[in-house]
Amino acid sequence: MSTRRLTTAQALVAFLARQYTERDGRRQRLIGATWGIFGHGNVAGIGQALVESGRAMPYLQGRNEQAMVHAAVGHARQCGRLSAHAVTTSIGPGATNLVTGAALATVNHLPVLLLPGDTFATRPADPVLQQIEVPYAGDVSVNDCLRPVSRYFDRITRPEALVPAALQAVRTLTDPAQTGAVTLALPQDVQVQAYDWPEEFFAERVWHVRRPAPDPQELDRAVRAVRAARRPLIVAGGGVHHSAAESTLAAFTAATRIPVASTQAGKGSLRYDHPADVGGIGHTGTATADELARTADLVIGIGTRYSDFTTASATLFANPGVRFLNLNITGFDAHKLGALPLVADARTALEALTTALAERDHRVDPAYETEYTDAKERWERRVTAAFTAPDPHARPTQAQVVGLLDGLVTEDDILINAAGSLPGDLHKLWRARSPRQYHVEYGYSCMGYEIPAAIGVQLAAPDRPVWALVGDGTYLMNPTEIVTAVQLELPVKLVVLQNHGYASIGGLSEAVGAERFGTAYRHRAADGTFTGPPLPVDLAANAGSLGMRVLRAGSVRDLREALREARAADRPTCVYVETETADTVSGPPPAQAWWDVPVAETATRPSAVKAREEYDRHVADRRHHL
Repeated sequence: MSTRRLTTAQALVAFLARQYTERDGRRQRLIGATWGIFGHGNVAGIGQALVESGRAMPYLQGRNEQAMVHAAVGHARQCGRLSAHAVTTSIGPGATNLVTGAALATVNHLPVLLLPGDTFATRPADPVLQQIEVPYAGDVSVNDCLRPVSRYFDRITRPEALVPAALQAVRTLTDPAQTGAVTLALPQDVQVQAYDWPEEFFAERVWHVRRPAPDPQELDRAVRAVRAARRPLIVAGGGVHHSAAESTLAAFTAATRIPVASTQAGKGSLRYDHPADVGGIGHTGTATADELARTADLVIGIGTRYSDFTTASATLFANPGVRFLNLNITGFDAHKLGALPLVADARTALEALTTALAERDHRVDPAYETEYTDAKERWERRVTAAFTAPDPHARPTQAQVVGLLDGLVTEDDILINAAGSLPGDLHKLWRARSPRQYHVEYGYSCMGYEIPAAIGVQLAAPDRPVWALVGDGTYLMNPTEIVTAVQLELPVKLVVLQNHGYASIGGLSEAVGAERFGTAYRHRAADGTFTGPPLPVDLAANAGSLGMRVLRAGSVRDLREALREARAADRPTCVYVETETADTVSGPPPAQAWWDVPVAETATRPSAVKAREEYDRHVADRRHHL
């Protein structure tokens, strides 16, 4: 048997460089690049292996380990989960910084390969630098924090153990049902140990991403359920995008006229102007979609995991006889809400449903179609009103910022957001023009995701304008990858909305009787509360100091010109705008459905007492679907 003598790290890098995915006849490299920050736990191993690999494994330099995972996740999502990035770190804080990014990847079913360094497997000295000692277990390290947030985890304590572990890692990354964060913890001594590897380990491998077809009996039950429904509603989730089933969904709705609402991850499954698209659903949804959900007798979930925002904390689907039909590639999600399961690839299942329903020319009652199209027209008028800025010299509201951008972009632009009040505004108001335009990470809703994710997306789509929308709270969480965008000369567009605090949680705090406590970025007042003047923080100057070109906008007119200039820019550009937050200024339509955030059961302050009364009223509407 022919062998090749390499270190464990060299062997891993050589193996990863020869892995490919294939779906629908399109082949691409699985691990397109490796992000890394080096320390004593990986510099002599993975670091040296990357140097030795040359161009076989491109290297990307990050500034924060969590941010590197976010960049990798953004890239994987833009690539339809068919290509991913690896992330290498040292031991200790470099490894633990991966945990949040790993959780985000796994929650959203997006592949990323994590390669943290680990403490010595041979234990020549104990403890070593950055090692946490666990008195009850000698084989535990900080990397064990990654176990619950990884789809697959292994610690490579001997070189030869890499062979089965690497194969299992790639199997998981390319599994459309199980993909997420994959962790191979690499003790620093094992990384540099040499071994005679079989040449077959480095052979080119193509991993075929399957499209499982539905079970015939499940399909038959699904067809009968759709035919029996009088007020069906589709809830399109991220699985529609992951399966590249957008055109198949459009064909299904063209045949059946069933309306389509979307989750945050599923928005853009249909264009905003498609007759059957009724917008976002749930707590941040449109009035059109939420009213249809309250009266639906059959909810057809496609690639959704039904988060509490989607179901309005189990209060939205109010029809006493409502049933669920769930098309999902994972049985776990397909069985939720007591549903009829249709466990299959979204595109394959939709094609089968379309064919079966066409045999009897099934479509909804014309009166139902007229009802939701009329409601959609009324909602669009509310969107236009929220976007309209009567005074071009005034400071814009957040909704008007979104509206100005909405009026500028084409179907080529990509919009990225993750946390704060912006996801709610965008879910209700944004007019998605193409399947991959709307990129709002709301499975984990991680502050600090947007800037690094924009870098990953721009790497995957170099010819498309990529926008990262962030509030000041989110910006302060993780601005460091601006340096990476500058270093790579990526023309990402950053829009920073300054509203002096955590606007989203501030509003929620007020609603639950916590009186916006601790949510404003202000000086401490005499009474000890943070209610003094706004902090003199200049985020525009900060972005500029990190190498970005900065455009400041003080009015609606200034902002319109700044956004236009940023879109045309060929270098990283930041548009900074202070938004109007006064109660007298109209904003987006309020929440159209409830969200369960428990309120204090006993309190002396009137705001909390009133909030609890409102909470009890909503809780009465909560139900289990069995």
